[in-house]
Amino acid sequence: MSVIKKLRPLGEILKEKGIITQAQLAETLAEGKRTNQRVGKVLVSLGYCTEKDISDALADQYGLPSVMLSSVIIDPGVLKLIPETAARKYMVVPVSLEGDTLKAAMLDPLDVFAIDEMKKLTGFNIEPAVTTETEIMKALAQYRGMGSSLEEAVNKVETLGVELLKGEEELPEKLEKIAGDTTLVQLVNHLLSKAVMNGASDIHVEPDEDILRVRSRIDGSLKETVNLPLKLHAAVLSRIKVLGELDIAEKRLPQDGRFVVKVGSRDIDIRLSTLPTIFGEKAVMRLLDKGSMTLELDRLTPLPDTLDILKKVVRRPFGMVLLTGPTGSGKTTTAYTLLNLVNSLEKNIVTVEDPVEYHLKRVNQVQVNAKVGITFASALRHILRQDPDIVMIGEIRDRETAEIAIHAALTGHLVISTIHTNDAIGTISRLLDMGIEPYLVSSAVSCIVGQRLIRKICKACSSPFEADPRFFEELGVRFQGKSPLLYRGAGCPACAGSGLKGRVGIYEVLLMDEEIRSLILAKSPGSNVLETARKKGFRTLRHQGIRTALAGHTTIEEVLQATQAVD
Repeated sequence: MSVIKKLRPLGEILKEKGIITQAQLAETLAEGKRTNQRVGKVLVSLGYCTEKDISDALADQYGLPSVMLSSVIIDPGVLKLIPETAARKYMVVPVSLEGDTLKAAMLDPLDVFAIDEMKKLTGFNIEPAVTTETEIMKALAQYRGMGSSLEEAVNKVETLGVELLKGEEELPEKLEKIAGDTTLVQLVNHLLSKAVMNGASDIHVEPDEDILRVRSRIDGSLKETVNLPLKLHAAVLSRIKVLGELDIAEKRLPQDGRFVVKVGSRDIDIRLSTLPTIFGEKAVMRLLDKGSMTLELDRLTPLPDTLDILKKVVRRPFGMVLLTGPTGSGKTTTAYTLLNLVNSLEKNIVTVEDPVEYHLKRVNQVQVNAKVGITFASALRHILRQDPDIVMIGEIRDRETAEIAIHAALTGHLVISTIHTNDAIGTISRLLDMGIEPYLVSSAVSCIVGQRLIRKICKACSSPFEADPRFFEELGVRFQGKSPLLYRGAGCPACAGSGLKGRVGIYEVLLMDEEIRSLILAKSPGSNVLETARKKGFRTLRHQGIRTALAGHTTIEEVLQATQAVD
């Protein structure tokens, strides 16, 4: 005989959490009895707690996960699995599909009849999650018609005339009202979900003289997603700023925000930045897909000898490993991958980052917060009192941070950090220009890694061809006998006709030895350091790129665009 567990009352859970008082609970119960409304709905209407408080308490009550549908972007294909009539009847919204399990937000997750019906309708196992009635109702209204394409969503917005009249763009109440319009919400959700599905790293929403242009950065290149009527500019920007909790009425100053959405089962962390331009505010959203990050060393580059060097370097007990390159060159991913390689219960690993982009198990990660005095330098001082074995610094930006990091490397710690320079050799000059003494640089730094991300040839349409030998001669590459084959993508549906899909890293690794340390002490020019390093096997980014192209992973054109020749 099964025993039915008695559920703890919602009000008691909220009271135990300190969200409401006994007096507020008594008032709520009396009001609920008088109006015949649910306790949660009365609590929110009285202002004693939020929808999120109710959802979390219901999750505790049922012992199930909670989901706030307002922060979830649902795949249109998943929405179609449950007809709208059934969704309204059983107060359920499908959220994501993983394998043969459909996660569904339900008002009553213990309704076995509704769960059985959903299973019959979809053919999938149902994993219930808790949400509130208001969230369900908003979602049912908001996602009606979301099975349409982006183009259809754009047409719908235009047809319904979602725009602000002249003069209304300065009224916060008008901005807030239009930002919550269902058709506009659907449009912005479509833009976000399409960017995520295409693997975009950034979305640019930028007004031009006569259009509102939306572009996505995919594999390092900006590609046009859609052009919207310029009259929708204020409405679209208002919706985006509401998501990022920015001041929607402020258009004269740049603003920064952050929000998290779910696209299907994927958590997408979005950093938002707005900038006033001559045609109006531009918004850029940087997408961080935590679920898509793979911290496997073999995925960094296809050149095994480079991987072997990186493995040896990161397993040293102390010293400083510097990763350098421009913004978007993959330095953070490399740093996390190296940390993951040495991550174990025997090591105390502490990081200081701005922002913390991905969470690593067994790693103590500190978020920079200048408002309360937590800078890279101040956090680093405290980290060194935490008995660390390995320290990762998100970025060395100033002399103070550099000096503390060098001190840590000289006192028995392995320090991994990033720094903005064009190449490995230039990093030495950058540290000296910061005011770091040459003897400290030569003693503390054990390895400098310069890197770039270049686009890969699409595997589905890759084909070899024989290049003109004179082409290699112009690049300074000579072969004995016949020139080797190069590869290119013919273009296919998998790569949208570009012949390129995904990106791969190329790395130049400068290892310090006595001769190079002596050159640093003597403040020798970078050209002398480069010449000496080359004699010892150092390969520049251009050289590494050509090797990657010869191995069939990228094109020579991509290498030439991403690297520069070094005399």
